[in-house]
Amino acid sequence: MTESSVRVKKNGTAVPEMYRLAKPTVAERRGTGPLKAAVIGAGSMGRNHVRVYTELEGVELVAVADPFEPNRQTVERRFGVPAYADHRQMLEVERPDLVTVAVPSVLHKPVALDVIAAGVNLLIEKPLAITSSDGQEIIDAATRAGVRLAVGHVERFNPAVTELKRRVEAGDLGPVFMVYSRRHSPFPARITDVGVVLDLATHEVDVLSYLFDSPIASVSAETNRRVHPAHEDMLLGLLRFENGMLGVLDINWVSPVKARELTVTGAHGMYHVNYLTQELSFFENGRYPLGTNGQWEALSNFVGVGEGSVTRVAIHRKEPLKAELESFAAAVREGHEPMVGGPEGLRALQLAEALIEAGRSGGGAIRLINPGEKPA
Repeated sequence: MTESSVRVKKNGTAVPEMYRLAKPTVAERRGTGPLKAAVIGAGSMGRNHVRVYTELEGVELVAVADPFEPNRQTVERRFGVPAYADHRQMLEVERPDLVTVAVPSVLHKPVALDVIAAGVNLLIEKPLAITSSDGQEIIDAATRAGVRLAVGHVERFNPAVTELKRRVEAGDLGPVFMVYSRRHSPFPARITDVGVVLDLATHEVDVLSYLFDSPIASVSAETNRRVHPAHEDMLLGLLRFENGMLGVLDINWVSPVKARELTVTGAHGMYHVNYLTQELSFFENGRYPLGTNGQWEALSNFVGVGEGSVTRVAIHRKEPLKAELESFAAAVREGHEPMVGGPEGLRALQLAEALIEAGRSGGGAIRLINPGEKPA
């Protein structure tokens, strides 16, 4: 038995590692009672978290905190839970088991550190922070405190995305050649602290990191500002994955139409995802019909593919936010890592920073270091 596999008790007896007592889970501490949940930030996104927590089995929403009195009044009136002006007071009085942090992005770090200092598990709405150094500080603090840290990249829980991942991993597309992400929205006047890259592009780079084994190796980008008073509101980005696959990001806040779409093209055809409707369609590659004089055969070999059949994949629809919070609560209850934890949130943030930097520098390619490390 090696030295690292034993622990010495106070009486000097060596105890094998397998018999060590693990840190008790929330379920072990609370028995069979419901988890106590709270939400910090009761704006438009925070109120969605409040609503979903009230619908989850095994979870009790105990409080909300928001410095803005109209937000507190809305939550108290609609959901009948206490609403605090000071989140630190709420943490001390209510002692929740888990908390959603849904404050403006610029406040993610200070509020998250308060939650961690109170020893409470937390889910931070994306982005993890406004800089990767702030994000790393949050991760380090959570690790030291032994609390679960999740990041709200909700599209990972979209049933159409999870089914697409299953099919890509099963080899339905064969080798994947390229992906195209389109995320358009009208301008959100309420978001003043970050631009469209941190707010929307983080969704897409996280989904792409989730779908494919090959990491994003470099990014190029053009950004522009037409409506936002301080930050970019348009992005056209080009991604190159380590395996040579290409990706295109078409993201803006200047469209009158809300669009959330992803296409993945491979050797066998193309999958198309509509995030909003949770629809997944497969466009199969076909072959051009051959003629009798040899010319059509030559053309077919040159062109390679044509339009084949289209299949609408059956999807069991579910609200992604509900699936996300169910997963977070399970991680807290059972003591395992969240599906989207600090490292995943940090990687999305680093990729977003690289896109912003590429846009500022005139679109030139920025090579990324290994996944989880800072862009160079």
